[in-house]
Amino acid sequence: MAVAARYDFIIIGTGMGGGTLAYALRDSGARILLIERGDFLPQEPQNWQVSAVFDDARYKPKEDWIDASNGGTFKPGVHYYVGGNTKVYGAALPRLRREDFDALEHEGGTSPAWPIRYEDLEPYYNLAEILLFVHGRSGEDLGEPPRARPYPFPEVEHEPAIAELIDSLRDQGLHPFCLPMAIDLREGGRCIRCNTCDGFPCQVHAKGDAEVCCLRPALMRDNVELWTNARARRILTDSSGKRAVALEVERKGESFTVSGDTIIVACGAVNSAILLLGSADDQHRNGLANSSGMLGRNYMAHNNTALTAVAPLKSNPTVFQKTMAVNDFYFGDDDFPWPMGNLQLLGKLQAGMLSVAKPGIPKPILTAMAKRSVDWWVMSEDLPDPKNRVFLGSDGRIHVQWEANNRVAHQELIGRAARMMRRAGYAFVFTETLGIETNSHQCGTARFGADPATSVLDPFCRTHDVENLFVMDSSFFPSSTAMNPALTICAQTLRVADHLLGKAPLKSELAS
Repeated sequence: MAVAARYDFIIIGTGMGGGTLAYALRDSGARILLIERGDFLPQEPQNWQVSAVFDDARYKPKEDWIDASNGGTFKPGVHYYVGGNTKVYGAALPRLRREDFDALEHEGGTSPAWPIRYEDLEPYYNLAEILLFVHGRSGEDLGEPPRARPYPFPEVEHEPAIAELIDSLRDQGLHPFCLPMAIDLREGGRCIRCNTCDGFPCQVHAKGDAEVCCLRPALMRDNVELWTNARARRILTDSSGKRAVALEVERKGESFTVSGDTIIVACGAVNSAILLLGSADDQHRNGLANSSGMLGRNYMAHNNTALTAVAPLKSNPTVFQKTMAVNDFYFGDDDFPWPMGNLQLLGKLQAGMLSVAKPGIPKPILTAMAKRSVDWWVMSEDLPDPKNRVFLGSDGRIHVQWEANNRVAHQELIGRAARMMRRAGYAFVFTETLGIETNSHQCGTARFGADPATSVLDPFCRTHDVENLFVMDSSFFPSSTAMNPALTICAQTLRVADHLLGKAPLKSELAS
């Protein structure tokens, strides 16, 4: 096995966690190696073709994961490219609520407190929003956390049909607001407000993803190196088991051992856990950094439902639809006092996308529906449960054991979403609750906390067991909340970068 040069930092994975960390460390002078199992996602016509993205699953890996709860296999919602899942994400970047950092009682159980407060992340949320060119407007979002600074860029304007819907929702006493979006509508920006943003790669690089915003600037430095098409196989420790010393990598048919002073795992909540579990050795027989037994456990992926509301006599010519959200039910209401979750518009539904979900319905009917629909993502918290876990089977394949919970609250939220749309004039409402394969918001498999007996990582995402090993993706989430996780991953990564560089954490201006 060949031995490569030594690096100060080895970062495994180039998604929101790994990409942001490379960006934040780029001017440190440290030698940084990024390991990415995929390649750069090509800019090509298929980026914006419904048939290529949805029918052919062109950008998903050719692998199946095992559904350990119900048997069978499924195609995971992951993408192995430079930039990771952010290459196809919907670019919605809300902050968590201040209350999300506290223990919250739900109808289905308790969502645990985080070991940090909202104020610890608030200054890093500000930086993350600048880095990812987030467009938004404060003051409308019910339950919005306090901000020391306004959004760096103005909100994405609503198209006429959505503006009309907003007026109707306000007449119902609701508080629709501009969904914070990471699309490049800055002066001279690249965004053309097309209908192939949510769930598609951006052919013109106008999405605030980890490649465009983080990796490309980092790679302009001579001290930052990227290996694509390189698979991290195993992390090696010294004889004491207290320090990670090297990484086994497979690249272009060859195996390498790469040495590093600090190793950061940022492969996504499932693959990070799998890599650490697969790095078991004599000192860590149950997996690397798993003395708590929590590694791979508490897997969460949100309760998700796609809701399509159709007005038979009203067309919806909106092109860029994903501009609005509703949080009136996030923490409950008078009739259901437990948290329910978030409602946010989806990118405009197209007939080909419906054909994948509803293959038995004639295409002309689906086309007519798509022209008259408003489309929503209904998202509720998935509560942590140690029984919900990921592990490497004896067959060498990824197994996911996941049973949905907190479903009563999710059904309540679906009911409220349907009712508000019927009141707005959309007589027909269709819903599809998604299952184990919808895991773009996966999190929780290496939760952070102050107690090594109940957590894998400390509050700066360093493993309790191995002093120079960090995990820097949504694995660290102790709860899933009911918000998109990407901005919080970015903010925490910027906070961890300061820690790695020996800087004092930023203090929120809210305290002054």
